[in-house]
Amino acid sequence: MKQYHYKRIFIIVADSMGSGYMHDAKKFGDEGANTLFHIGEQMPNGLDIPTLNSLGLGDLDPIKGTTKVHHPNSYVLKANEVSNGKDTMTGHWEIMGVHTKIPFKTFTDTGFPEQLIKELEEKTGHKIIGNKAASGTEILKELGEEQMRDNSLIVYTSSDSVLQIAAHEEITGLEELYRCCEIAREICMKPEWMVGRVIARPYVGNNKDNFKRVTGHRHDLALKPSSPTVMNVLQDHGLMTSCIGKISDIFDQYGVVKTQKTVSNDDGMDKTIDEAKNHNFTGLCFVNLVEFDSEYGHRRDAVGYGKCIERFDRKVAELLPLLNEDDLLIITADHGNDPLWIGTDHTREKIPIIIYNKNFKNGTYLPERNSFADIGATVLKNFKLNKPNDLLGEPIEAIFVDKEKD
Repeated sequence: MKQYHYKRIFIIVADSMGSGYMHDAKKFGDEGANTLFHIGEQMPNGLDIPTLNSLGLGDLDPIKGTTKVHHPNSYVLKANEVSNGKDTMTGHWEIMGVHTKIPFKTFTDTGFPEQLIKELEEKTGHKIIGNKAASGTEILKELGEEQMRDNSLIVYTSSDSVLQIAAHEEITGLEELYRCCEIAREICMKPEWMVGRVIARPYVGNNKDNFKRVTGHRHDLALKPSSPTVMNVLQDHGLMTSCIGKISDIFDQYGVVKTQKTVSNDDGMDKTIDEAKNHNFTGLCFVNLVEFDSEYGHRRDAVGYGKCIERFDRKVAELLPLLNEDDLLIITADHGNDPLWIGTDHTREKIPIIIYNKNFKNGTYLPERNSFADIGATVLKNFKLNKPNDLLGEPIEAIFVDKEKD
């Protein structure tokens, strides 16, 4: 007897592609946010996403450019977040079952405390410059030449719980940048300074007009999840957890069997397509596509975000024919980042969930779920594994009923 319903499950997280504000969004200042809907409104002719539309995305909201269609091969729904936060780590961790009750520290308005900066200077041996919330590209224009001249470190943050360190790949060197980030991670383990991630941000170029971040050499030092996740359960039972993009960094390698870094959404989808085409594994392929969030959401570029979704749609069209009869595809998000909202922060939103199998016959719009963790619980049920009591989530039963009817 097979120990699975579907042999391979592909979860693709379109980072920040939220689908409407949650019931508690007012507490976060996000009542009225809706990333997908508002992006569609800003596109001159709406979103040109024939593949996602054919899978039922138009069931979620009247998103300009989409229509309601018959989609027997896919189930479509929204899920709410239980955890206290609206950041990348909180969202991904909840997808894998973890309930985050205490939000991570942010230093968006004030920068990091003087005591933290002083300790970082003393332990790294480098002068710290910057220390504010900033765009990664803009702060290089402002401080990159000074960093090169003095071999200092540019420290900056964002609306996320993150301490980022930028340094020139040739002047400071990758090894030294990574060493300094390790020191920063240790310092930021103190409860009063505990940020979710420390990120190494290397760059190249010789002046402010041609500085460029080297995305492929970015390195995230994240907190380890507070408890074993769905990925740990899979790994403990000898199943594959193949992670693409920054998934392994988000989980601090916890529960990760295989990882591949990416330099763009297209690169991430190409690697996912390669996994589908050439790798005969049993287990999970977990993918994060960060450019929706980093390049367009935080920069409040609605049209750029819309075009990014359209490019993603074309990659999904490449992926679908490569999926086997016993493959399951789940397309979702981890939070919102409405480019028409105030500020540059994430937005407290529900996430869309599209579940596809080429042999589904009864695909439809399903009621909202109480937690992102229902995705992870579905993965465990698929492989006939028990969910640990400390993890959130209930499986989405409709896909298993459809399989039994097949």
